[in-house]
This record gives sequence, C-alpha cells and structure tokens, in this order.
Amino acid sequence: MERKEAFINQISEGYATKGDYITFGSAILDGETIKDAFVKVPLKTLNRHGLIAGATGTGKTKSLQVMAENLSEKGVPVLLMDIKGDLSGLAKASSGHKKIDERHAAIGLPFEAKNFPVEVLSISEQEGVRLRATISEFGPVLLSRILDLTETQSGIVSIIFKYCDDNKLPLLDLKDLKKILQYVTAEGKEEIQAEYGRISTASTGAILRKIVEIEQQGGDLFFGERSFDVKDLVRTNAEGKGIISILRLTDIQDKPKLFSTFMLQLLAEVYSTFPEQGDSGKPELVIFIDEAHLIFDEASKALLSQIESIVKLIRSKGIGLFFVTQNPKDVPEDVLAQLGLKVQHALRAFTAKDRKAIKLAAENYPDSEYYDVDETLTQLGIGEAFVSVLNEKGIPTPLAATMMRAPMSRMDVLTDKELKQLIDTSRLYYKYNETIDRESAYEILNEKIEAINKKEAIEIKNKKASKSSKSKSKQMNPILKVVTSATFIRGVLGILKRVI
Repeated sequence: MERKEAFINQISEGYATKGDYITFGSAILDGETIKDAFVKVPLKTLNRHGLIAGATGTGKTKSLQVMAENLSEKGVPVLLMDIKGDLSGLAKASSGHKKIDERHAAIGLPFEAKNFPVEVLSISEQEGVRLRATISEFGPVLLSRILDLTETQSGIVSIIFKYCDDNKLPLLDLKDLKKILQYVTAEGKEEIQAEYGRISTASTGAILRKIVEIEQQGGDLFFGERSFDVKDLVRTNAEGKGIISILRLTDIQDKPKLFSTFMLQLLAEVYSTFPEQGDSGKPELVIFIDEAHLIFDEASKALLSQIESIVKLIRSKGIGLFFVTQNPKDVPEDVLAQLGLKVQHALRAFTAKDRKAIKLAAENYPDSEYYDVDETLTQLGIGEAFVSVLNEKGIPTPLAATMMRAPMSRMDVLTDKELKQLIDTSRLYYKYNETIDRESAYEILNEKIEAINKKEAIEIKNKKASKSSKSKSKQMNPILKVVTSATFIRGVLGILKRVI
C-alpha cells in the first residue's frame, strides 16, 4: 500500500500544473489503472515538440487524435499529416461504446462525445483545399537542398534565380524552371555568359533530371499558384475551437521525395512568416507528422541538416512539431534530442534485432523505480503508453505507463458523402482551388526565343540576299565580255591597221 501511495504522490506532484493543460489519461501501476492519477501535459510546453511511437495497431493514431481534439478544444489550431487516411472522423462525434465507458470509469474522466472543426487539405489529385507554392518562394538554397544538387549545380540555380530577378521573369512552376534551364544553355547562352559567366550544359542537364524526378512524383500539382498562405492554418471557429487541418496524403506513400519537399517548404514558410514569441501560455500551431520515417528515409544529408535546423529554431515561433512513427530510431538522433514530450506505445520483440531496438528505445526515457522499462514496453496493451513530458519549468516528468483516454470524435473515417459535404462547405476551397496560370518565365522566354529566332531568320535572309547581289555584280555582261576580250581587241586593231 505504501508503494502505491508513494507512486500516486509522485504522479500527482510530477504532473501538477499551474496553467492550462491537456489530460492524456491515468497512470498504471502493476497492471492496475490508478483512478484520478492523471497524466497531464502543460499547454505552454507543447512547442517543445514530441514523439508518438509504437508498433502497428497499438494506438498511435488514437493518441494523435486525442491530442488534436483536446488542443482544438483549448483553442489551438492543429495540422495533421494523414498518410493512412484514418483521421477524417474528427469532424464527427463518437457514437460511443461500452468499452469506452469502462475505460473512462477506470481513468476517472467523464466521456463526452464531440465533433471538431475540420478543414481538408490536399497536395495531390485527392479532393480538398489545394496547397501550392511557387518556385520563387522556395528560393535557390532550399530548392538546391531538396533536389540534392552539388555545389556547382547549386551555384547555377543561384545564377538562374538572379537572372530571373534582374529580368523580371517570375518563376512560378516547374515548366518555368525547365524553360529557363534550357534557355541559358541555348538561345540565351551568350547573354548569360556575358553577365554571369559560363554555365555548363552537363550541369543544367543534371539539374533537369532532378526536376523531372520531382515532376514524376506529382510535383507539377504542388508547384504553382495560388500560393497557400500558412496563416490560414492558424484559425479558430466561432466557438473558439482551433481548426484542425487534415492534409490527405494517402496517395503519396510511394512518393517520399514529394512529401519531404512539401514538409520542408511548409516548415520553412511557417518559420519565416510567424513572429518570435518564445514560451507563451499555449502554442500558436501544433503540427503532427504521421509516418515520419517517410521524411527521413529518402532525405539527403543537406536536407536532413535543414530539417534539424528548423526543428531547433521553430519552437521560438510558438510552433510544436510531433513526429509519429513505429520506432524512435526512425527519427535522427539530433532531431530526437529536441523532442520534449514522448508517448511510447508497445513495441513487439519477434527477433533479436527487435529486442536490441527495444533496449535502445528504453534508453530514451527517464529511469523509474516502478517499471522495468524494457519489459513493460512489450507488455503494454492497446491504448496504453509510456508517457514523459516536460513540466512548466522544462523538467522531465516521472515516467508513467498510462491508460490513454479515448477520442471524443469518431474513430472511423467519414463516408464519401460526408467528406464531400465537408469540402463543399469550406471557404478556403474556393479561395485556393482556382487554377491560375499567369504570364511567367515560361511564356516570356517563349516570346523572347521566338523574337530571337525571327531576328536570326531575317539576318540569314539578308546575308543570302547580299551574297546573291555580290555574286551577280561579279558576273560580266556577255556583250561586254566579247567587246573587252583580247581576241576582239586584236581583231579590231588589225582592221584599223589595214584601213590606215
């Protein structure tokens, strides 16, 4: 009994907060859920980033859903990367279930079914508010890192951006970028060389191949206008609930290049747009990146470096990032070190490699006298997780095996009809889904190339005419040729001599 009381005191003191908070659930000791031993996270520390990990089917998505709906209820906007397509149910209230009631009775929290304000976004052919960005918004440095270019190739991209700025050539989509690359090594070669130096055809060819790779993964849908304003992610509804923006990504699981391109651009845009605010009472925006390994698996060293830099810096803007993946080792160590909140669902040990991974995962959590972390990690049930957060002073809380509360919204997806209705009532849909193709580098360069070709054709025609004229002037009149010939002159002189 003393052990249990000491445990309850540790949880109560360790998770006590003065400001507003979110309740995850109640702590578990020796397989028993301790009623009212609430595991909470202060709102003010949610910009310190976090990790939600665990094997397939252990409840990661439901923990993400719980966090999203509780943040929304506190007036904090949320962006969710929905790779598996199972988060749209946030828009509808839960239908309830006997097991949910039993879970909440054990936790000591009343259950209330609720729906939440949802905005459906898309960067592919799926229906939703279209997210786009222009090539110019990426800038030469970020674009070079995304394309994984060499130093020489990056220099060429910088020259191209400078040339386009100097000559008022808007770089909006991929066809603009491809056209300028072709132009600088063909019709515009002399102009570029005179102003900015020689550009290698081999290098521009390599850059074009990288662009085609992005294009084949659907990049032509993402690059262009109208550009999405990231401030539209930070909205609340009339009731003061934060809007939950769900980005549908179910059709780009096999397109990691496009996913990482989008994520890096989004984070860079958020970082450059939002003002510095430090640690405030609650975050400005919380972003959940499901299947986070898709970002890191295909990322180059330069891209990883950029992601790590943004993760370190973006929290000062009031932005919280949460990576959702199966194993903590899916996230690079430099990024993992920045994650203050950890929700670790069960890991399964089927092989020796799995057991080693579990030992490594256990080392990410504070020591506890109440748990054998290695062993407990394999014994956690569905909807149970190890939780460790930062308290309001930034100190890690005691490790707590936690019975997680159930989502208040639907745990299943919306029907096609419900999804269409949700999209049709969106104000942003009509703002961003109009296709705009204004005059840009592609059209301007085509006109310039046409003018160059016309000028060259006229010059060739004039040269031919001039050559023909000179040729004619050199040809002597037949009569004059006879009159001036030596034979004719000698004949005439002979006749004159005889006459004389």
